[in-house]
Amino acid sequence: MIELDGASGEGGGQILRTALSLSAVTGQPFRIERIRARRRNPGLLAAHLAAVRAAAACCDAEVEGARLGAASLTFRPRALRSGEHHIAIGTAGSTTLVLQTMLWPLALAQGHSSVVIEGGTHNPLAPTAEFVSQVLVPRLQAIGVTLSVTCDRVGFHPRGGGRLRAEIDGGAALQPLQLLQRGPIVSQRAVAMAAGLPAHVLARELAVVRARLGWDARSCEARTVSSPGPGNVLQLELRWQGGAESVAAFGARGVPAERVADQAVDELERLLALDVPVGAHLADQLMVPMALAGAGSLRTVAPSLHTRTNAEIIACFVPVAFELRARDDGAWSLDVRAR
Repeated sequence: MIELDGASGEGGGQILRTALSLSAVTGQPFRIERIRARRRNPGLLAAHLAAVRAAAACCDAEVEGARLGAASLTFRPRALRSGEHHIAIGTAGSTTLVLQTMLWPLALAQGHSSVVIEGGTHNPLAPTAEFVSQVLVPRLQAIGVTLSVTCDRVGFHPRGGGRLRAEIDGGAALQPLQLLQRGPIVSQRAVAMAAGLPAHVLARELAVVRARLGWDARSCEARTVSSPGPGNVLQLELRWQGGAESVAAFGARGVPAERVADQAVDELERLLALDVPVGAHLADQLMVPMALAGAGSLRTVAPSLHTRTNAEIIACFVPVAFELRARDDGAWSLDVRAR
C-alpha cells in the first residue's frame, strides 16, 4: 500500500489523478490523506469524484472513501479492462482532466475503448479540448498511442454542459520521447471563441493579437458556439514540422477583452523567447508516458511546483527518476531515466 499526502507540493487534484492513473496501470494500491488540502475548498469535489469512479471502472478497483468532501481515499486496483465509459461530472469540472486519469489505463489495456465525458470542456484551470486534440494527441500518437479526441459540445465554466469524446485502442507499446528542438514555425492561428457574448468581444481580442504579434486576418478567427452557459476563451496556436503548442486565456466578468488577449499574448511571447518545443502544460501532460516508457527528454520552460510535485508522485509508482536542469539559454531540460 503506497501512502500519499495530498497536502505535499502543490497540494491539489493532480496528486490524486496521477495516483489513480498509475495505480490502475501498475496494480499497486494506494491510500491518500489530506486530499487537496492546499485548496480553498479541500477534499473531493464532483470532478475528482468522477475521476475516481472513472479510474475504478478501468481496472475494477475496490475503493473506500469515494464521496463528496472526503479528505482520504483508498484505491485497490484489479485487472485493467477496456470498454465503453460514460461519465457525467454533473458540474463544470474538467472533462479533459477526467480523461487524463483514464487515458493510460485504457491505452495499455487490451481492446478498444470509447469514452464520453460530460462537464466542462473549457475550464481556466485545465487544458482545453482543443489543446488536447490538436497539441497533446499528435504527440501521443507519435510515441505509440492510438487515440482520437473530439469535442461534441462546448461547456464553459461555471455552467458546464459540454461533452468530450475519446476513442482509444489499447495495447500501446510506448516509445521514449525526445523533444529538444523546435523547427521553424510554419503556421499560426488565433481563435477567439465565445457563447452568449457580443461579437465585439471577440473582435477586440483578435485586434490585440494582430497588433502585438503582427498576425494577419487570415490567421485570426472569431467563433461563436452554442453552449449551456456563457463563456469566452482565446487560444493561440503555433505549428512547426512535427509539433505544435497552444496557449489560452479566458474571459471573465469585469475583465476587458484587451486584458484577456494580453494574457494570452504574454504567455506565447515567453514561449517564443525561449524557443522551446514544449510549454509548461504540455510538459505536465507528457510526464506519465515518459515514465511508463522508462526514458525521455524534453526542452521546456522553468518547471512549476505542479511539475515538481507530479514528478514526485510518478516516482512513487514507477521506478524512474526525473531530472530538472536549468540551461544557459534560459530554458530547462526535463529528463527521465530508469532507476
